[in-house]
Amino acid sequence: MDESAVESADLTRLRRWEDAGGTWQVLARRPEGVVLSLCRCDGGEEADRFSTADPAVLAHLGHRDRSDG
Repeated sequence: MDESAVESADLTRLRRWEDAGGTWQVLARRPEGVVLSLCRCDGGEEADRFSTADPAVLAHLGHRDRSDG
């Protein structure tokens, strides 16, 4: 099996959130990674929060600080 074809757990988590209509916001960028807030699509309240240093997630985020921006 090609390891590069396997998506990381953190990126899968973030993409599922986006696919369900949720938004995200970067709360902190640090040398050791980012802290993301996952927000509900029906009011923007934070539903979950996680930290990751996954290069695939960092590439997906790029320089954006939020999913709608």
